[in-house]
Amino acid sequence: MSPRSPDDSPPLGFASLRAPSKLKINTRASSWPRTNLDSGPARVAAPEILERWTVDRSELLIGHRFASGAYSRLFHGIYKDQPVAVKFIRQPDDGEDDELSAKLDKQFTSEVTILARLQHRNVIKLVGACNCPTVFCVITEFLSGGSLRAFLRKLERETLPLEKVISIALDIARGLEYIHLQGIVHRDIKPENILFDGEFCAKVVDFGVACEEKYCNLLGDDPGTYRWMAPEMYKHKPYGRKVDVYSFGLVLWELVTGSLPYQDMTPLQAAFAVVNKVCVLF
Repeated sequence: MSPRSPDDSPPLGFASLRAPSKLKINTRASSWPRTNLDSGPARVAAPEILERWTVDRSELLIGHRFASGAYSRLFHGIYKDQPVAVKFIRQPDDGEDDELSAKLDKQFTSEVTILARLQHRNVIKLVGACNCPTVFCVITEFLSGGSLRAFLRKLERETLPLEKVISIALDIARGLEYIHLQGIVHRDIKPENILFDGEFCAKVVDFGVACEEKYCNLLGDDPGTYRWMAPEMYKHKPYGRKVDVYSFGLVLWELVTGSLPYQDMTPLQAAFAVVNKVCVLF
């Protein structure tokens, strides 16, 4: 058996499904960060919400890594005998990058407090969260059907039956409608952030850059993914929930055609083409 990469192992202090843990595990987070969201009721509520959703780490077992991002790794897990997905967000070492550390802290706090408010068939369900030195952990239901991106890749540009397109589209639309009714803007709708459960029900996931709609324009950040980002976000103009509708439109385009507008361009070139209304013949 080949040796595992350190990235394939859970952070120190988390019990593994692969071998009995000899570590003494603190069952509660030692202390939650007192980081405030920029404004609004969440400023007061965030620490209380985080405390309420803190998991008992003695009942959390970590399995194999199945995905990773720039600052996060996702693992299979078991919590209270139920399958879960566990996202670990590792902060930079002390003093290494204070700005990035603050940004990740804020995104983690925002993601947990937003997910705690959402209960819908087409939105991923929060199970819990925890905080230990240098690592944040977000635990959600495990969705065994994979991502819409993986599903589309397997099709290899074959046309989906119209009934299947409509079924997937309605699931996403219902999830987005619910999210927007709660006053939330997702800001990163794309096929990678749509997952299926075992019954092929599509759910909106990954609320790491989501925000309350009334405060989106006060945050001053640059979230999302260029290829699916609405023009007003590129231009740093005021925006709201319609940016999710724009991204959803691109997801629909790919569902129907098997390709994306400006697919042969880099993400930055595609962004430039969208902003400048460049016409490309298909």
